[in-house]
Amino acid sequence: MHFSLIEILAAFMVLFAIIDIPGSIPIIIDIKAKSGNINSSRVTLVSFLILLAFLLIGSPLLGIFGIDVSSFAIAGSFIIFLIAMEMILGIELFHHDSHGEGSIFPIAFPLIAGAGSITTILSLKAEYQTINIFIALVLNMFVIYFVLRLTYIFEKMLGIGGLQILKKVFGVILLSIAIKLFVTNTGIVLHHAK
Repeated sequence: MHFSLIEILAAFMVLFAIIDIPGSIPIIIDIKAKSGNINSSRVTLVSFLILLAFLLIGSPLLGIFGIDVSSFAIAGSFIIFLIAMEMILGIELFHHDSHGEGSIFPIAFPLIAGAGSITTILSLKAEYQTINIFIALVLNMFVIYFVLRLTYIFEKMLGIGGLQILKKVFGVILLSIAIKLFVTNTGIVLHHAK
């Protein structure tokens, strides 16, 4: 076991970029509006446990169910696609209860502990010591917890009109992420216009 501040910082930055909790703020606000509340502690804990499980036992965990990482990523892309359609079209596909339980899905999974972050955890494990990735993961969970707790500040700053615009824009971005995740893991090649 080798403790390294450089590895912790590198792993933290990679996970922070992949999880992209600041970019998920409009989605979180939208889900909060539907469910009435988000249990920040529970969402953070569930996200942490999912990612920790993949850090410790990784691919064998998926192997128990006969699933590879690519199949998992494709499944995640469908969920992200549906969330994006909700945001863009203003429809409700997922039922959100009034006690914040609905915030576990889809915030904890697949937004935070999704295919991208799980694949990243598996990739980081090939490069860095597990203890350093673990510390980086814990630090990311603190950031996630505070962002979830402070969403009301963003709501006040943006107002209803600003939130609606942001919701549509991030819906399109989320849709693009879903398509990229699907295309990357199915091996489909898109021909780019020149």
